This record gives sequence, C-alpha cells and structure tokens, in this order.
Amino acid sequence: MVLSLQNVSKHFDTAEGRLDVLIDVDLDLAAGESLALTGESGSGKSTLLHLAAGLDKPDSGRVDVAGHILSDLDDKARAAARRSVVGIVFQQFNLIPSLDVAANLAFHARLAGRADTSWENRLAEKLGLVDLMERYPEQLSGGQQQRVAIGRTLAMRPLLILADEPTGNLDEANGDAVMSLMLELIAETGSALLMVTHSTRLGTRLDRRLTLTSGRFTS
Repeated sequence: MVLSLQNVSKHFDTAEGRLDVLIDVDLDLAAGESLALTGESGSGKSTLLHLAAGLDKPDSGRVDVAGHILSDLDDKARAAARRSVVGIVFQQFNLIPSLDVAANLAFHARLAGRADTSWENRLAEKLGLVDLMERYPEQLSGGQQQRVAIGRTLAMRPLLILADEPTGNLDEANGDAVMSLMLELIAETGSALLMVTHSTRLGTRLDRRLTLTSGRFTS
C-alpha cells in the first residue's frame, strides 16, 4: 500500500467546544490506484489530506505513506518524508515569485534529487506551458499558475499524489487534459492518487470514490 490510514481520528478545539473532524477513519490506497474523495464542506476532506501529507498529526491512529509512519514522526522527519514520496496540489498555488516557470516546475524534483529535464519538458508541453517557461508567476493567469503548480508536483514523480480540487481554476478542456496527465503518470510510475473533488464527471474517471460525512466514510 502507498497510503494506509488505520483508526485515524482528529479533533480541533473551537470557541463552541470540541469539534471531531475525523472519527476512526480507515483507508488503503494501493500503487497505481486512484481515489476520489467527496463530501460536504466541513466533512473532514482537507484534514484527511493534511494528515496523509504529514502536514499535521492525528490525535490517534496510524498514518503510513510508503513505509513512512507519519503519525510517529516529528515535524522535521515528516517534512523529509513528504519531500521524498508525496506530491501535493492544493488550491493555493504556492509558486515561488522569484523563480520563472521552468525553475518552479523543477523545484520539488530538485529537492527530491529527481531532476529530469526531459520529463519536465514533457510536462510543460502537455500542460501548455512551453511558451511560458521564462515568465514569472505574477505574469500568469490563475489557470496558468494552477497548471504550473500541478506540473511542479508531477515533476518529482511522487509515490503519492494528493490533490485538492486540482482543476478548480481550469476550464473543462484544460481540466480534462490535466486529469488525463495525472492518470497517465499513475499508469507509468505506479503512483497513487487521492483527489478531493466536487465534480462527479471527474470523479468517475478515478478507480474508486468515497464520501466523508461528519468525519466518517459513508460510501
């Protein structure tokens, strides 16, 4: 398994009291498999992604990503594991303003020791970025920045891809193209994809779908 969550729970303390966001969640995601995660706002989807990414720790339970037991690691060790095996596409682009598109695309791959110019060029072509490689983030539209952010994630060939509405800023045609590219990467490399989406159309392209309701899976 690339991702395994066992009896994972997470709560937050709010002004109104304790808020249980995830309750004894179990999830397995194998190499080469894709999973669409759906649910109402506040159902726990983003929290689950953060735990799978090692950006936070559960209150209880076990989070295993490619043999890295993230739930047992401190912040530094989780960050190291994240750089080596996890690729994240969140709704915020988080591009580096001082780097052009080419350098942004290569950034995470270089950190992971997997820089591959030919692969990065292939991604740029498939994402429609070839003519934008010397531009800086401030010179790009929101949709263009999103495509760069997705390419940066795929450039490192992660074992686990975590995506939060990755095509939300793209039109339907570009969204479909990006979805095809991510699924192509999974087929080529054996990566696993966990994607939060509200799009039934995109969700049906993935292998499985699960719905979170009040911190528990209902399907």
